[in-house]
Amino acid sequence: MPWKPSLCLLAQIWQQAANSCHHVIPNRPLDSTDHPMLTSTSTKMDLKGGLEECAVALNLFLSNKFTDALELLQPWAKDSMYHALGYSTIVVLQAIMTFEQQDIQNGISAMKDALQTCQKYRKKCTVVESVSSFLSRGSLEQMTEEEMHAEICYAECLLQKAALTFVQDENMINFIKGGMKIRTSYQIYKECLSILHVIQKNKIKQQFFYEFEGGVKLGIGAFNLMLSLLPARIIRLLEFIGFSGNRELGLLQLQEGASGRSMRSPLCCLTILAFHTYISLILGTGEVNLVEAEGLLAPFLQQFPNGSLMLFYHARIELLKGNVEKAQEIFRKCISVQEEWKQFHHLCYWELMWIHVFQQNWMKAYYYSDLLCKESKWSKATYVFLKAAILSMLPEEDVTATEENVAALFRQVEGLKQRIAGKSIPTEKFAVRKSRRYSSSLPAPVKLVLPALEMMYIWNGFPVVCKRKDLSENLLLTVEKAEATLQNENFSDYSVDDECLVKLLKGCCLKNLQRPLQAELCFSHVIQSEKLLKFDHYLVPFTLFELAVLYKSQGEIDKALKTLETARNNYKDYSMESRLHFRIQAAVHLWRKPSSD
Repeated sequence: MPWKPSLCLLAQIWQQAANSCHHVIPNRPLDSTDHPMLTSTSTKMDLKGGLEECAVALNLFLSNKFTDALELLQPWAKDSMYHALGYSTIVVLQAIMTFEQQDIQNGISAMKDALQTCQKYRKKCTVVESVSSFLSRGSLEQMTEEEMHAEICYAECLLQKAALTFVQDENMINFIKGGMKIRTSYQIYKECLSILHVIQKNKIKQQFFYEFEGGVKLGIGAFNLMLSLLPARIIRLLEFIGFSGNRELGLLQLQEGASGRSMRSPLCCLTILAFHTYISLILGTGEVNLVEAEGLLAPFLQQFPNGSLMLFYHARIELLKGNVEKAQEIFRKCISVQEEWKQFHHLCYWELMWIHVFQQNWMKAYYYSDLLCKESKWSKATYVFLKAAILSMLPEEDVTATEENVAALFRQVEGLKQRIAGKSIPTEKFAVRKSRRYSSSLPAPVKLVLPALEMMYIWNGFPVVCKRKDLSENLLLTVEKAEATLQNENFSDYSVDDECLVKLLKGCCLKNLQRPLQAELCFSHVIQSEKLLKFDHYLVPFTLFELAVLYKSQGEIDKALKTLETARNNYKDYSMESRLHFRIQAAVHLWRKPSSD
């Protein structure tokens, strides 16, 4: 689904973490006919039955049988902790993907019910009290196995709250609020990890220990990974209230969980895949561990060869390897394998739109942007802006053939902007600001320069095409053509801003083509023009980031880190500031690692 990428990426990471109730036990049946439901003969669902039915439901979900999975889980959703968690997770995922108000209300209601169901099975004192008592005595007599699983399920339900909060906005204050909301979940996971260590140390036998272990690894891994992504200033605040994030620990826990035999194994895998194929691009430097991603996906792709989620990640991996045409083919297959959840189609439309942008096949890119405008409710302002931006790249006669009015589309953007939890979505705010050049209050529209490539930059598309020299060369030709056009135009209030944007895009192309000296000249031009910029003040800090990446590629790590610090500390209140701070945090983490080993 074409959500705002930080949305995309983080929504998936947390929804898949929250999904942890529906996971696969190897060799489980793929439908419920081989595993009769207990509703006809039973009034209570025990832990064994709940785990087994949820494993079946997970298989159904990963096989695109979404309604079947819901129908299997729903009858016991108010009586069984695992059914409650599984059912609410699917409903919440659907709400996040559709963005329909009714679906959101259904998600909120299902989450509330799931928390109440899990609460019924929790020990009638706090988990901290339970853990401290049996740890001090060296036994687990204070807590039953069912109560231990209730803690994990309760924490995972709270993690769904984290998904809804974390996905809402990239605003720094919202992250802090979200952090406060999930503190209870985090503490439960930490205590469950202590329980896990006691069980392992004392070699206590439990029938479903591997499932409890899988839940702990998913939760501890996802929390550590999420927290490690946050910008340094947010991490410092969160550490003050007891949070900490270790990326290596998080990935290790998730890797161990993915290779285990619990039903959470696919969720651990999907969380790592989201990190490697999305988050590392959108909120990182673009340095992606494709070897690990391919290795993790392979067994699940074999088990679910037509599963939409597996096909989607398969296509993403191929795209990041530079196999653009193969990625297109797999995305189209991902669309064709199921009709039940159209939202998965939207995910693929978003990807196919960007692939055609990379190829500069503007009419096909327009086709997919138009589909998104018509079918998806995630971010109408972003979609309409992208549609107009893509049309702006076409010759006038081609635009006329589409019967679209580019200026009118840009003027629609501001009215489509959403507010979520009282906050505007940063990418929509960016689109609104750029669209004001077409305002009807101006004597005449002031055309944007290369708007589709500017948005490609904002979504960090240049690292995606770096493995394709042909695409980078063609992009450079387009940028140089725009550069020449600007030089022949009359000077205006927007001239310096447009010139600096073109220099930034040109520098990114040259960097991809291994022409560092020319790239550095382009980046330096933008930085030296800082005081002349009137509107697009984001260009300087983002250019400093690109310059730092360039220095790092040449082995000048210290120089790169100093440049990152300049970008982080010397600029504020510019467009997409949060996203750049995420990227800076990721770069500092990666680049400092060799010296700390």
